[in-house]
Amino acid sequence: MRVFRNIAVLTVSLGLAACAREQRPPAAAYPPSSGAERPPSRAAAVSAADFVAINGSIDLFVIRSSELALRRSSSARIRDFASQLIEAHKGTSAQLSFAGRRLNLLPSATLRPAEQAMLDSLQSSTQFDAEYVRDQRAVHRQAIAIDSAYSARGASPTLQPVAAAALPIEQRHLGMIAYL
Repeated sequence: MRVFRNIAVLTVSLGLAACAREQRPPAAAYPPSSGAERPPSRAAAVSAADFVAINGSIDLFVIRSSELALRRSSSARIRDFASQLIEAHKGTSAQLSFAGRRLNLLPSATLRPAEQAMLDSLQSSTQFDAEYVRDQRAVHRQAIAIDSAYSARGASPTLQPVAAAALPIEQRHLGMIAYL
């Protein structure tokens, strides 16, 4: 039975890794973020339910705020970044939903209060570009912290590969933010 479980986890991991493919910008355009932006390695992992709720809300916020950026930003660079975020976070969101479904833990279709407050503020912002960049930096740092902790110490072997697959995507996005 244990061998079957290990094979199943490996199969899901490989499938999730294949789903995580995204187009990457040239390395010279967006180098990885500096070590100072990495979360502490000993951060405690959250429960499976909290992992799904938090990451689901972050993905939804990134998608919705980036769709707003496509309409409101005055910067072509920010609009390009927003397009990349939408594509990548639809992928990480799909992976989270797929794995969560196996655990009867579906991400919510609504934002948590913190992300909803940021989205509400963005919608009425008179300094949209600066606020959008600030919010993306904050949620990507949060996502890196939770994905890092959960991939290393999460209780659910179904969700650990989801966190591990999302982590390099989040780190790359945080690095890209420095160039906006």
